[in-house]
Amino acid sequence: MYLCDMHEMILILDFGSQYTQLIARRVREMNVYCEIHPWNKVPDLGANIKGVILSGSPFSVRDENSPKPDLNSIKGKFPLLGVCFGAQYLSQSFGGEVLPSSIREYGRAHLSFIDNSNALTQGMTSGSQVWMSHGDTIKKIPSNYKIIASTEDVEIAGYQIEGENTFGIQFHPEVYHSLEGAILLKNFVVDICGCSQDWTPTSFIDETVKNLQETIGEDKVVLGLSGGVDSSVAAVLLNRAIGSQLYCIFVDNGLLRKNEYQSVLDSYKNMGLNVKGVDASSKFYDALKGITDPEAKRKAIGKVFIDVFDEESKQIENVKWLGQGTIYPDVIESVSVNGGPSQTIKSHHNVGGLPDYMLLKVVEPLRLLFKDEVRRIGKSLQIDDNILGRHPFPGPGLGIRILGDVTPEKVRILQEVDSIFIEGLKEHHLYDDVWQAGAIFLPVQSVGVMGDERTYENAVALRAVTSTDGMTADWCHLPYEFLAKISNKIINQVKGVNRVTYDISSKPPATIEWE
Repeated sequence: MYLCDMHEMILILDFGSQYTQLIARRVREMNVYCEIHPWNKVPDLGANIKGVILSGSPFSVRDENSPKPDLNSIKGKFPLLGVCFGAQYLSQSFGGEVLPSSIREYGRAHLSFIDNSNALTQGMTSGSQVWMSHGDTIKKIPSNYKIIASTEDVEIAGYQIEGENTFGIQFHPEVYHSLEGAILLKNFVVDICGCSQDWTPTSFIDETVKNLQETIGEDKVVLGLSGGVDSSVAAVLLNRAIGSQLYCIFVDNGLLRKNEYQSVLDSYKNMGLNVKGVDASSKFYDALKGITDPEAKRKAIGKVFIDVFDEESKQIENVKWLGQGTIYPDVIESVSVNGGPSQTIKSHHNVGGLPDYMLLKVVEPLRLLFKDEVRRIGKSLQIDDNILGRHPFPGPGLGIRILGDVTPEKVRILQEVDSIFIEGLKEHHLYDDVWQAGAIFLPVQSVGVMGDERTYENAVALRAVTSTDGMTADWCHLPYEFLAKISNKIINQVKGVNRVTYDISSKPPATIEWE
């Protein structure tokens, strides 16, 4: 089953590559709708399918347990592009040969040959940089395949099956390091598949509002606001569709940033949302007492939120629907939990957490969208920049930025530290250059000297990353002078902290949050 049947679309079959979501984002950037589905759970191929892309994979096609998709209903019937593993599978399965590379082909390479007469590679230039990431290589292709791209080390870097719109490439056009990858993808999606590029913010808003009105009718909807971009955009979309039938609840879990609860609540009211604020911080602190395991903390926070939300929602008569700010990466990862090829790193607080006793139907107006698309939709809806421009913030809040057990005093310290850091980024015009920033309370104490007095106090870490969608991230090279000023300010102004560190880990191998 597809999430959207109203638009022509590209189907992406996922074999577990870390780059699969990047393929989807590049397609979406062309205003073409696409969806990712596990290779072993291919939906019915409807009339709106314009083409299919096979992703890369951590598997080798030579492995006995590697994915072996049945392509009988796809190959030769739809335009088909195999990327890396997908290309190797299309070659080996039909008479070609894939062998281990003499050296692992990973990183930058340059095209030594490109067939500009081919529909897939027209407009690309010889010498252009591409990105390789594979341990196997295609040594021989079937007789009815023709080479359309080569590098100095990889003769069969790209091919087409003669008489078919079926193509394979051993490099990754979806990553920025492939400098002309966008040309290749546009050639496939727009020219070969014939997509009309009508997936726009305006079309999404109009279609979603209409769909919400038809689906919900005169029913009431309750939605939990978090202060973040996703739930806020979901609320405004629902408000545009059903107005006063929407009831929003904003729960203060005591783990928000400094002064965030009241300021965000005021913003929501100024946006015309029907919203009720609930201070339940003491309940969350009680539930978290003594818990140190990150997953246990997430589950405790989620349980209390559901209990509080359920109690508040019961005060609204005849509610039939629960609104959620679920976005597409959440959907993809929750599919993975249920048998897809991608690995799940940690549980999501907003997917599948509704207890049976609430008996509400779920409406998720953003479940088609990546994070950057949510922001574009929000901009089209004219949502306040104070909400829309906020850095992502985890659902469990500071609860997973305090390593170890959570106490009100640790929250107070971390709120003060975080406030100095975030306000400093804004004052020095660095905030918009950062995708996400925050502070982490470390479970260590260290010796320090303040004046002539020895101290033994807490250490904190500052974290700032650049990213597009959170799937990969690089640490920000913030100016040393800025970091020195912020460190000095934190140590001087926040009682209980005598050491500040800066996290220079990228994702992968690290994650953005520490827990």
